[in-house]
Amino acid sequence: MDLRACRRGPSGLAWSAWSTWLIWLTLGGSIQAGVPQKHAGHNHARGGQAERTADGAFASLNTGEAPTHENAFDHEAILGSHAEAETFDQLSPAEAQRRLRILLDKMDRNHDERIEKPELFAWILRSFKSLSQEESSERFKDADLDADGEVTWAEYIKEEFEIDDDEEGQAEMKSIQTDPDRLDELQMMEEDRILFQAADKNGDNKLTPPEFLSFSHPEDDPSMHQVVLQQVLHDKDRNRDGRIDFQEYIGERGQDQSKEWIISEKDRFDNELDKDKDGTLSAEEIKAWMIPSNNDIAHDEVSHLFAGADDDVDGMLTFDEILTHHDIFVGSEATDYGEHLNNLHKFEDEL
Repeated sequence: MDLRACRRGPSGLAWSAWSTWLIWLTLGGSIQAGVPQKHAGHNHARGGQAERTADGAFASLNTGEAPTHENAFDHEAILGSHAEAETFDQLSPAEAQRRLRILLDKMDRNHDERIEKPELFAWILRSFKSLSQEESSERFKDADLDADGEVTWAEYIKEEFEIDDDEEGQAEMKSIQTDPDRLDELQMMEEDRILFQAADKNGDNKLTPPEFLSFSHPEDDPSMHQVVLQQVLHDKDRNRDGRIDFQEYIGERGQDQSKEWIISEKDRFDNELDKDKDGTLSAEEIKAWMIPSNNDIAHDEVSHLFAGADDDVDGMLTFDEILTHHDIFVGSEATDYGEHLNNLHKFEDEL
């Protein structure tokens, strides 16, 4: 849902989004959901992809860290749209409650006027998907320079890297390819090219909006996961054994770091990432690290909302409880930032 920061490798790809996306890996990047930023000015931002975190993983929606439940995150999680969240903030309490009440009927799958945890969980995941689509659509419009409904590689690198298809652009490309100080830009471009080709399902060398969604948010498309895995192995697997040990995991990020940092990363590697405790990360463990699921974030948001609104602590939220605490929900991922509240019609055939 806002693969958002530079390519620190996104999650923290902090991913962002993926700051959540590999330099991102090699230099400590990972994938995260968020609004992608362009490479303009050679600031090494991850234009087409979700952001990454410092270890190269695609960051999850909340930047790969434990949710802080700030209003901005809550708004997006519930309402599913950055723009609509801002609009919803301007509604009066009475109008917010009115719209929320209509939305609850859509969220209440068994029509008992209570929202159970599975219902809220499913709704929030849907909001995340909606947010990813919104962000990808914005990036697509920026990159589709001739507005023909498709994005070519030339259009993409012009928008994201400011490289034109002319003599000046060719000189800029040569500079990126030969200047040692710009190797990170070259690697990002090469990685983008790999993802671009993988997302180009029909092989016509241009991306439709659905293909661009796979390109910009590969974490949301299982068919892209193997491509991400191969990128990680190419960048980090120095001994080419198809696995990543601790030294390969920290890579260049470990240079000039404190003893405390090394100990902390070793603890994470051993106790969080290396599930089978064999001292290396397998393909499946690498994917779990690089492409974190939004499920954990959604579960945390559900717990947050129940803690704030389940007054009788019975494990269910009545409509009255939610409306009483409407300020929590309209500032939560559950209502997708007002997007759902302003476009209630779109759920008629989807839920």
